[in-house]
This record gives sequence, structure tokens and C-alpha cells, in this order.
Amino acid sequence: MIILKLIFTFVLSYFFIKLIINNALYLGLTDIPNERSSHTKITPRGAGIGFGFSFFISILIFEFSLFLNYWLVFLSIFMVFLVGILDDHKDATPRAKFYVIFLATFLLFLDDISIYSLGVFLGFDLNLWYFALPFTMFALAGFTNALNLIDGLDGLAGTISLVILSTFLYIGYINDDNLIVTLCLFSMTSILAFLIFNWNPADIFMGDSGSLFLGFVISVIAVISLKYIHPISVFYLTALPILDTVVVMVRRIRKRISPFSPDKTHIHHILLGFFSKKVKTTVIFLILLQCLFSIAGLMMANSSNKLTLGSYSFFAFVAFIFIIALFYMVLTGMKRRQKLIEKLSNRKKRINSKQK
Repeated sequence: MIILKLIFTFVLSYFFIKLIINNALYLGLTDIPNERSSHTKITPRGAGIGFGFSFFISILIFEFSLFLNYWLVFLSIFMVFLVGILDDHKDATPRAKFYVIFLATFLLFLDDISIYSLGVFLGFDLNLWYFALPFTMFALAGFTNALNLIDGLDGLAGTISLVILSTFLYIGYINDDNLIVTLCLFSMTSILAFLIFNWNPADIFMGDSGSLFLGFVISVIAVISLKYIHPISVFYLTALPILDTVVVMVRRIRKRISPFSPDKTHIHHILLGFFSKKVKTTVIFLILLQCLFSIAGLMMANSSNKLTLGSYSFFAFVAFIFIIALFYMVLTGMKRRQKLIEKLSNRKKRINSKQK
């Protein structure tokens, strides 16, 4: 029966996305390339509208009892999804998106889904007490935005989401958590249909409707999974978007510019230059990188007793900070080298043009 449900979701997602591609101009869902774009032609966007609606329709048809039990969860996801649709059409302000995510997080809090503790480190339980709600708001807003930021290459955000969701699916399955399993399965199936159209060269982009939807769904699943795993495991299970966001924001702050100002210094931009503009190679490398982090996160999740009773969690956290620092140094060095090569290449072109 579950196979038929997933086939229905896949076909519905495929149909909706195909419909959007064929009517993108009429719907006003087109992405015009700019200096930060990795594409050079006008491309349809808003595939997230297609796979998002297929997700909700399938939930209502096949998992209605679950929907009634957790209607606040699905309402919160739908709110973030709607602001993403608005952004695809009329470019919603960052402030508006954050307000909606904060409100959605409050609805989750009413359903007792929140980050109440940062886990046990060196024998001390870092309980958040009254700071649980505001911390959860900023954590969910941060990761939702982080996934949005890595949506810069064909197939990247979709495949990274698949890897992350598959690890949470395993956690939900071994702990018999129907909500986690359902959220993972239906979102993963919807994304698979999208990747048919989004793999390089892409026929359509997911848009903010897709990236905000996926980012928030993963955030919700991660918070629910804290019932079973240590918070430090979540860092590794969702590592790549977090690493990218932290590294980019630190670099911008050091340059004394707004941490929210757009540029082309994300991990995928730098690696794209390293791999000679080969999009598929870059995306596959990043998928494998996230897989390694996910395996590490699952190993920690399966060692949850050690994480809570010993000092393992502290060293795992220190290791993650070290990885962030390492990424920052390596990527900064690669970016400087690429700028130097580009500068020398431009100088050589000018000399050659003068000689002619």
C-alpha cells in the first residue's frame, strides 16, 4: 500500500512541475540570470509549488488521521510554503519570511515541538528553560535560510535534501515515529520527481517555494528527532547547509559587509571554479561530502548513550567547530587563488589585445 501512495505522490509532483514549466511565462514564474547566477538563459522557477502541493495533497488523501493529530505541524509547514510561493511571484522581503517562520515555530511550540535542551556535555544538561522558544525560532529560521542559500546549482538543494531526509527516515523508522517517517517519505518522493527536471542542465528551478518548504520540513523533523538523538548528531546530519552559511557569514562580517548581502562565495561557487565550471562534478562531490557527514551523524545517533553519559558529545562539538574553521581556511585560500588566476588571465587578454 505504501508503494502505491508514493507512486501517486511522485506522479502528481511530476504532473504539477511539468504544468508549471509549460506555463511559466503566463504564471510569471521565470528566473532571469544575473551576475550571481550559474545559468545563462531565462529558466522557469517555482517547481517547489508543484512538489509542495503534491506533498500536501498526498498527506490529506492517505494520512488524514495523522494530519488531524498533528494539524498544527502541517499548518506551520504550509505557512512557510505559502510565503515561499509569494516570494517566487513578488519577491517577499527577508523580514516577512522571518516573521512567518517565527509564527510557524510558535505553532510548533503549541504542539510541544521545540528545542528544550542542547544536550548533555561533560555531564551537564544544557537546559534552555525559558529560552526554548526564541532559540527554536532562530534555529529553524537559520536552517531554513541555510538550505535556501545552497540552492545555487542545478540539482544541489534537491539532492542534499534527499541525503539529509534519508538519514532522518532511518531514525524515524528505528524509533517507530510515524510522523517523521511520513514527512520524510512524502517529501523525498516529491523531490525525486523534481530532480528529473532539475538535474543539469535544469529545465526548472525549485524557487523559494521549494527551498523554504524543504528547509522548514527538515528543520521540523530535526527538532522532533531530538527525542531520540543528541543535538550534536543533528549538526552532522545537516552539516553542509550549516557549514556553508556559517563560513559565508563569517567571511562577510570580516569584510565588514552585511552577513545577508548576496555574493558568489558560497561553497558551491568556489568548488564550481575548482572543478572547471563542471556543475555535475561539483554537485556529486557535495553529495558525497554530505553523505560522509550523515554517516558520522548516524554513528553518533546510534551511540546516543555514550553521547549523553560521557564526554563524547563535547569532543564531537569541538570537532564540528574545527571542521568549520578548516572549511573557512581552505575555501578562503581557494577563492583567493581563483581571483589571482582570473586577474592574471584578464591581464594576459589585455596584453594580447594591445599587441593585435
